Amino acid sequence: MEELLPPVATASGWIGALCTATAYALVSRRRIEPDSRTSQSINMLGGALLAVSAAANGAWPSVTSNFVWVVIGMQTLVGVRRGLGVTDSR
Repeated sequence: MEELLPPVATASGWIGALCTATAYALVSRRRIEPDSRTSQSINMLGGALLAVSAAANGAWPSVTSNFVWVVIGMQTLVGVRRGLGVTDSR
């Protein structure tokens, strides 16, 4: 089972990096809004996967920054849902 950890961690890191880059590109090209569910969800998934990869490699500063990335995404989703009255279905 331990022999599976390095390739899974590496794959998680690559998928996470692809997610965050995709979200950034979509926002930059104005395909999605920065506070949309789509943008925040892709970013949160990317941050979580990058944190998994970083943890498996003992890169604790990166784990921390990606955890913060996920928390910010969750707060944004909650804020959009509650206070702003935005009903973005994307």
